[in-house]
Amino acid sequence: MFREQYRQLNEQVRPDKSLLQSTIREAKKIEQRSHHTLYAIRKPVVALVSVCLCLSLAMPALAAAVEPVYELMYAVSPTIAQFFMPVQRSDEDSGIKMEVVSAYIHGHVAEIYITMQDRTGDRIDATTDLFDSYSINCPFDSSAHCERIGYDDRTKTATFLITIEGAENRDITGDKITFTVKEFLSHKQVYDEIKIPVSLSSVTAAQATQNVSNITGSGKVDCGQFDEEDPAALIPSSPMKEFPVDGIDLTGIGYIEGKLHIQTAVVDNLNKGNYGSFYLKDSTGDQIDCNYSFNFVDHDDGGERIDYYNYVFDIPQSEISKYTLHGDFITSNRMTKGNWRVTFPLT
Repeated sequence: MFREQYRQLNEQVRPDKSLLQSTIREAKKIEQRSHHTLYAIRKPVVALVSVCLCLSLAMPALAAAVEPVYELMYAVSPTIAQFFMPVQRSDEDSGIKMEVVSAYIHGHVAEIYITMQDRTGDRIDATTDLFDSYSINCPFDSSAHCERIGYDDRTKTATFLITIEGAENRDITGDKITFTVKEFLSHKQVYDEIKIPVSLSSVTAAQATQNVSNITGSGKVDCGQFDEEDPAALIPSSPMKEFPVDGIDLTGIGYIEGKLHIQTAVVDNLNKGNYGSFYLKDSTGDQIDCNYSFNFVDHDDGGERIDYYNYVFDIPQSEISKYTLHGDFITSNRMTKGNWRVTFPLT
């Protein structure tokens, strides 16, 4: 009976063709750009559209608030919505409302859609990021991740998909889940394919280096080259004045043991979430990513935290003049703190 009611309501709605076409075009643009950006979520265009469609049609009554997504969902796969059970439980703090819209539990996976809406200001926008500040309390061992999948400018509402997976592929069981958000970032600035005004032919071997032990992360292609125990790093210098990204400082570039090291710094990044990546381009325009990267933390004379990000390229110094330096970066100038907490049933 419940699914039949959904089917009948879905059949009353038809998508706007221009809306569908424009959204797919935007999805393709995102897909084309994603391979340049550090930490970008790489998903096929079809998957991106499908995820957007899975949002609001857990219940047609939500169509007024998220009508574009509603129409797209019907156009691509109206039957998917029938598996998402309406939740519609919310909490509000400082004029910002968080709502758990719908949930779908299938085997060892739980998919949950939440929205964040600013009812009094402009703190929520199309760049809003929960900044890993959310927590999930559930009665089973699990892992989870969150991604923003849409934004409605008219209602100032951002939509997120939370995916929870039971440990060791065990079916998700229990009565309820509590989802909590403490803070989020918004009003981000995106810098794509920025050419860095550095003459690589003038880069020399570093005169002095340091071994750092307070590593906060590492990654990229050839992680096997990275010695996690006290790696050598550049000693930070005064920030480069011509660096074209506000909120990130270029604090060093030089060769260490035959490898090109590039270092940036962000002050108080726990309240900003600024990040990026560097890459080289040869004379034909081909992109060369760094072989590996690592991060460490230090403090200035006033005790303020500074996060240093180090990017390492295995390009001989004799060859580096053949390349130019480029980067992709994202910065944020607004963090909003609060306490949003919703407990909702799994069944």
